Amino acid sequence: MTENQRKEQVAGVAAGAGAYILWGFLPLYWKLINHVPSEEILAHRMIWSFVFMLIVLMFLRRIKKFVTELKELIANKKKLIGLLFAAIFITINWFTYIWAVNNNHVVEASLGYYINPLVSVLLGIVFLKERLSFWQIISFTFAAIGVSILTFNFGSIPWVAISLAVSFGLYGLLKKLTALGALTGLTIETMFITPVALLYVSFLVKDGSNSFVLSEPMTTALLFGAGVATAIPLLLFATGANRVSLSMIGFLQYIAPTIMLVLGVFLYNETFSQVHMISFIFIWIALAIFTLSNTRLLARFEPRMTKEKSYKKPDTHAG
Repeated sequence: MTENQRKEQVAGVAAGAGAYILWGFLPLYWKLINHVPSEEILAHRMIWSFVFMLIVLMFLRRIKKFVTELKELIANKKKLIGLLFAAIFITINWFTYIWAVNNNHVVEASLGYYINPLVSVLLGIVFLKERLSFWQIISFTFAAIGVSILTFNFGSIPWVAISLAVSFGLYGLLKKLTALGALTGLTIETMFITPVALLYVSFLVKDGSNSFVLSEPMTTALLFGAGVATAIPLLLFATGANRVSLSMIGFLQYIAPTIMLVLGVFLYNETFSQVHMISFIFIWIALAIFTLSNTRLLARFEPRMTKEKSYKKPDTHAG
């Protein structure tokens, strides 16, 4: 790995970690406006995210570049469709998350984001042909055991958790495949959904139930601020996703559900049993192994068969 690649890797990990830390504390924000219907919060979240991104582009004097990239995207049908589906999956994810937090399912939402790295790793292997080392496979196994214990502890299919995991996993995959700049990608995604959100808000205004206008100034300000609260971590995520492997992005996401779980248990008094504790022990062991998997500390203990399989003899056959 060159020095420049190493710097890109470090920047990607830092951006990804920053995104997940902010996402971890996001329940605090949504709880402040839990008196507003989830679908209305989602609509404002989408609208003001788009507005905020336009302001960022203007501030950075990148509007012309954005228009150029948008024209190129329209000409590339595969990328256009990919980004459209990315926008759909992130919308599903946002709505499910807001609903879960404001209906006292923070722990289940946390479970969803623990499952997501496994989904991300699976998608990376299947679609991007990413390969895991021996120790990364071991860490994946520990994480799978931990998440499985949490899942079976629910006693029923945790639809909220599964919806969050799958929707965000597919979103991450599509972001990786489209490989657009962080600013351009996020602006276009929100632009795709904003017309629908505006139609919905217009209906609420006509119906006389629009919280943005009828509520106290604090609620109005928080709905407006949803754009900033949404765009900043997504920008960091998009920046990180373009610099590191999908597998690494997936494992970094353990940061967010850990913060969410702490909030759910200690702040919102949701259940944390002995089973949860056992599950987390498995998950954090997985994290420790994965973190050390590329270091000399574990490399010396990697089975020789694994090393030999990972080595590919150069093709010396002349055409």
